[in-house]
Amino acid sequence: MTQTMKLPLPPGEFKAYLFDCDGTIADSMPLHYVAWTKALGEWSCVFDEKLFYAWGGRPVVEIIQSLNEQQGLAMPVETVQRRKEALYFEILSQLQAVPEVVEHIEDAHGRIPFAVVSGSTRESVTESLRSLDLLDRFDTLVCAGDYKNAKPHPEAFLLAAERLGVAPEACLVFEDTDMGIEAAAAAGMASVKVPPPWERGVVTPAAK
Repeated sequence: MTQTMKLPLPPGEFKAYLFDCDGTIADSMPLHYVAWTKALGEWSCVFDEKLFYAWGGRPVVEIIQSLNEQQGLAMPVETVQRRKEALYFEILSQLQAVPEVVEHIEDAHGRIPFAVVSGSTRESVTESLRSLDLLDRFDTLVCAGDYKNAKPHPEAFLLAAERLGVAPEACLVFEDTDMGIEAAAAAGMASVKVPPPWERGVVTPAAK
C-alpha cells in the first residue's frame, strides 16, 4: 500500500479484506434512498433520511417490518421489497463507486482474497458490483439470506472469513455504518470506517 491512500488503514498484516457493499464499495446509499422513498410513498409510508442512514446495514425485510410497526401500517413485506429493488435497478446507471475504497481494492487485488458482506439481497449486490465493473474482484459474496443474524451480530463476517479460509483476526473490514463496525469488532476483526456521502462531498439526489 502506498502512503498516498485517501482512506488510511489500521496497522497490521491482513490476509483478507471484507467489504460491505452499499455505502462502502458502491456509493449507492443516495440511490437506495430515492428507491425507498418512491416505493414506500406508494403505501403512504414516510422514511426519514436520518433514520435511513441510522439503519444502514439492516436487511430490507427488517426495515419494512420496523416501518410497519412504527407507523401502524400493514405493507406486504415481499411486495414492497420487490418494488424497492426494481426502482433501485431503474436508476442503477447513475451508480458510482466510492473512490477511496476502490483504491484499496485495486491495490490489494490478487495479493489477498476479498469478500463482500452485505445486508442487501444477492441480486442487488451482484448488479451493483457488475455495474461498477468490480464483480470479478471478489472471491465470495455473503448476502441477506446467507445468515440468520444481521449486523451488528458477527455471523456474516465470520461466515465470510470461513469461506475464504482466513482466521477472523487476520481480516480487515471496510464498513460505512456503526452497526457494521460493531459486527466487525464482535467478530474479532480490525475495521476501517468509510465516511458517509456528505463527508466526501457527495450530494444526495432529490427523491422525485
